[in-house]
Amino acid sequence: MPNVAIYNMSGSKVGEMELSDAIFGQEVNVPAMHAYVKAYLANQRQGTQSAKTRAEVSGGGKKPWRQKGTGRARQGSTRSPQWTHGGVVFAPKPRDYRLSLNKKLKRVALKSALSAKVAGEKFIVLDSLELPEAKTREMVKVLGNLKTESALIVTDEVNETVVRAANNIQGVATTTVGMLNTYDVLKYDTVIATRDAVAKVEEVYA
Repeated sequence: MPNVAIYNMSGSKVGEMELSDAIFGQEVNVPAMHAYVKAYLANQRQGTQSAKTRAEVSGGGKKPWRQKGTGRARQGSTRSPQWTHGGVVFAPKPRDYRLSLNKKLKRVALKSALSAKVAGEKFIVLDSLELPEAKTREMVKVLGNLKTESALIVTDEVNETVVRAANNIQGVATTTVGMLNTYDVLKYDTVIATRDAVAKVEEVYA
């Protein structure tokens, strides 16, 4: 079972914690993580882009000049794609980009991402995360003590003080155990989780 150090908000080591092999000690499955990230990003797309084809633009009903005898190339409409204000050749239309993954693959991907962070020593456990006030400077101070700038902060439940303190820091995000996903784990350099959050992860995703 992998062991990680437990730190306090001052950055001092206060103990050690044994993590579950079933979640934090798995073999990293890169294809599963790739499939998850691909589906996650595809599902963020609205798919509302649209342009008009030559059949949809207004005008162009009359042939601009006769077929022969003018010396110019033959034209049937002023709304053909080569004309200014003409239609788009292969115009994009609204479509659904959604990709679906089964639950088993999602779990494999998340466990792989968490295991990769632990193996790379990019997983920090805090004994607790209780800020005196919801101020950005308070969170910056904690991150400075932990020597990290890009981090995903995981709490066992919504902590408004932590969320508000981290909102304005670039490269830092907060989430709860229930909203934890592979994309966020991989996106940020370090994962910072409270001891309660780790225990809840082991309970929920076991």
